[in-house]
Amino acid sequence: MEKEYLRKLIDTAKGRRKADLVLKNCQIVDVYNAKLIKGDIAVAGASIAGIGKYTGSEEKNMNGGFVIPGLIDSHIHIESSCVSPEEIGALLVPHGTSTIIADPHEIVNVCGMNGLAYMIKAAANTRLDIKYMMPSCVPATPFEHAGANITADVMRDMMASDKILGLGEFMNFPGVIAADEEVLAKILTAKENGKIIDGHGPGLAGNDLNTYIAAGISDDHECTTVEEMNAKLERGMYILLRNGSACHDLIKLVKGVTAANERRCLLCSDDRQPKTIFSKGHLEDHLRICVRAGLDPFTAIRMATINAAECFGLTDRGGIAPGKKADLVVVDDLENFNVSDVYIDGILTASRGQYLPQIKKYPINKVTGTCHVKDFSQEKLSLKLTSNKVKTIDIMPDGVVTGQGTAIVQLNENSEFVYSPDNDIVKIAVIERHKYTGNVATGLLRNYGIKKGAVAVSIAHDSHNIIAVGTNDKDIYYAVNELIKHQGGIVLSCAAKTIAAMPMPIAGIMSDKDGRWVNDKLTIIHKVAYEKLGINRNIDPIMTLCFMALPVIPKLKITDMGLFDVTKFAFTSVEA
Repeated sequence: MEKEYLRKLIDTAKGRRKADLVLKNCQIVDVYNAKLIKGDIAVAGASIAGIGKYTGSEEKNMNGGFVIPGLIDSHIHIESSCVSPEEIGALLVPHGTSTIIADPHEIVNVCGMNGLAYMIKAAANTRLDIKYMMPSCVPATPFEHAGANITADVMRDMMASDKILGLGEFMNFPGVIAADEEVLAKILTAKENGKIIDGHGPGLAGNDLNTYIAAGISDDHECTTVEEMNAKLERGMYILLRNGSACHDLIKLVKGVTAANERRCLLCSDDRQPKTIFSKGHLEDHLRICVRAGLDPFTAIRMATINAAECFGLTDRGGIAPGKKADLVVVDDLENFNVSDVYIDGILTASRGQYLPQIKKYPINKVTGTCHVKDFSQEKLSLKLTSNKVKTIDIMPDGVVTGQGTAIVQLNENSEFVYSPDNDIVKIAVIERHKYTGNVATGLLRNYGIKKGAVAVSIAHDSHNIIAVGTNDKDIYYAVNELIKHQGGIVLSCAAKTIAAMPMPIAGIMSDKDGRWVNDKLTIIHKVAYEKLGINRNIDPIMTLCFMALPVIPKLKITDMGLFDVTKFAFTSVEA
């Protein structure tokens, strides 16, 4: 902070100088004492100068409106919104979000450090404050092919930069527990730079959990039960209660939030598509869920503000107090949290649902052309089996955890799997698209519900190879080839024709269009998926599919190298 700015702030706080902006007659949410303060909020530059009675060069009468601190999403992947950093700002700020903690491991898995550089430069073009974590696990495991391999040596220089807040979610929890050499090097790189380390430890308990936390990992967003949440809270972790487009853990976990533990609880989205943002909002939706579940509004707001700020060492925000960033959100009440105006750094940035700044885009040329597929053929999709008793990846409701099932399936005269309309089991395939390996792996998926045609996407967490599912090889082959022509995105096919599609030129995982365009395209895709392909209406047909290749979420997944048992952290046969 420069001396003259400090002088201005002090003079404004004392009242010797008019504030740049005064929000008058507010009901201010005091997150420190869980109460309301009636008064004015004075802003000098980008900072709050004081609370009380003030005059300003610009004054706005709030007429008793509620003002809360800018909301902080403590863990989100921008790429999963299918839009660029500039566009995620335009989507989220009108909902009261002023800061997000973003882990760009999706694009880094495709484009390496060029992807991270793009995300940082693009983020400079939005008023949303995007704090980036350094992706810790690229690839997430050694059991798949990604577009990059980010070692401790590769990340070392960037970890020292103020552009990086910490080390992103450490999905390789077996590597932490085993004290793997490269894992230790990454953790020490973060520690040496005084950076926080995000966790990702689904189901960890006992000494495994102790070991994971002892390594220096401070938070976790993968709890699915109150019991798991409490075990991690007991050992000093911050817990991020997740509510995204795919995972809806918040409604279960909020029941475990108490007066004794609420200061260690945060709110996060992890993944949130435009469809969800347009229909439900962002963190204000989380606040509504918390209050309707019986949590008092001050506790809910703390989870989205001061708790997150303290967890991530953001001492300049999280509350409405002198010296803090002037990130202020005006809401109608403390139950519905409908947002009217949003100020970021003291500047009105969104009003009545509209993002006010003009959007300027950073060039995407260094993160395009990312589908590098070798020798793909329809024959490679054949799934030949030695038995008709098979293992199935079972889709589970309201999350990305899958089951491991068994079933009897139909085989043809060549002992190849064939789809039966009487059995909700279909072929799933992963096609490697980064290193020209030619890898194609096939398995079986249950509860997806597709009754004809195929779906192919180049979004497949976390390595983002091409993942496809369908009732027959011809449609799968067609959809994948069309996807390669588009250099990534989403393709739905039937009778070897495209019936819906969305190109995604940014690393094959993000559109270069705005959020409304993406939402309209996804709306059409969802409609076609349900009505023409018969996909299960209880799941998101695209986002659910995207997680079937994630070999760090139990129980059964598939990578470009084969069917993977996450509980054993080893490949397994399709035959049961």
